[in-house]
Amino acid sequence: MKRHLRLAALVTGVVIAAAACATGTASIAPSAAPSVEATAAPSAAPESQAPATLSGSLTIWHAYGSSGGNAEFKAFTRIVEGLQVANPDLKLTILEVPFSDIYKKFETESASGGGPDMFIGPNDSLGSEARGAFLADLTGKIDPVLAVTNEVSKAGSQVDGKYSMVPESLKAVAMYYDSVAVPTPPATTDELMAFVQGGGKVGVITGAYFGWGFYSAFGGAIFDDAGKCAATANSGVADAIKYVADLKAAGALVDADYGKVNDAFLNKEIDIMFNGNWTLGDYRAARPALAVGPVPAGPGGVAKTMTGVDGWYINAAGQNQDLAIAVASELVSQAAQTIEVDVAGHVPANTGISIIDPLVKSFSDAINAGDARPQRQEMNNYWGNFDKAWADVLTAGTDPTAAVAEACAALDTANGK
Repeated sequence: MKRHLRLAALVTGVVIAAAACATGTASIAPSAAPSVEATAAPSAAPESQAPATLSGSLTIWHAYGSSGGNAEFKAFTRIVEGLQVANPDLKLTILEVPFSDIYKKFETESASGGGPDMFIGPNDSLGSEARGAFLADLTGKIDPVLAVTNEVSKAGSQVDGKYSMVPESLKAVAMYYDSVAVPTPPATTDELMAFVQGGGKVGVITGAYFGWGFYSAFGGAIFDDAGKCAATANSGVADAIKYVADLKAAGALVDADYGKVNDAFLNKEIDIMFNGNWTLGDYRAARPALAVGPVPAGPGGVAKTMTGVDGWYINAAGQNQDLAIAVASELVSQAAQTIEVDVAGHVPANTGISIIDPLVKSFSDAINAGDARPQRQEMNNYWGNFDKAWADVLTAGTDPTAAVAEACAALDTANGK
């Protein structure tokens, strides 16, 4: 939500409408793009991206403005321009919806027979939306896409054995740092704490998503194999939240406000922060000495951040599902994903793209070492309860053990455990 969305440069036939705005500024995409090896190079003419066979009208939603920059939106714009040039009879109405609203808004409108034909998003709510019959069953309808999709992305696009999303890319949180200001990045939580205590400038976004990697670093976990809350089985989850609170007390910028921490890194007010690869293009432009490494390991082991899959959701209530599937397939093609890697730093779902850029490769490593975002039904009740636990500790001073116990009990009660 960094700007009022306008894209006058899109070719005739594509309608862009603004559904959200926010304050702040962000750098544009990098002047020196990362290198990728792919059959469809990013410099390929737009006309080569898709055959001129698609016609009709679709409404598409995205939330790229919520990323805290514009690199993803710039890449998406370039892909859509190429698709439109190749398919002059295709009319796309594209709306930006804030990420905080997109799932609920989609469910509300789809339930009444409306909503977009398709939208792009991570698999945060894939399970609940598929089980709620909001999404088209794509099983058997995207086989050509799946034939060139990696296994992690395929697994993250399924709910109860059925494909519910057209996979586009993989995302996870890693550690961004300025290699000039931080020549030796902290590899452990102890080293990170010492860095902050020594005057180092660190930013941490808190909450149930960004805090996930700290759980494993302190030996904690949220679920057991049966889907029951395991956060009180040992002290790991509480220790993780307490550690972040201690970072705050030591002088780190610790806040649940994504924009506050994101902007501090863009504006060079902090030199280390933890964020996803959706901001890589913007950070690269703002910080010439940008480097990426893993979230520091803790006394409990490696920090396994949550690995999600971004993809295209197809509205079960849509009247143009076949066209939506065809357009989604073009938007995740090798040519399109090469642009996403080149401009926005995405880690592609497509197996035909070899990543050679070191920053994108670092995120690929973080993704491979991470926890796949759980699609189990019990996960629906994790977010609100543990966001509250983080907020209670960080803003109200609640004892971490008590906050986690409360969240865990509420999670199990909501899940009928």
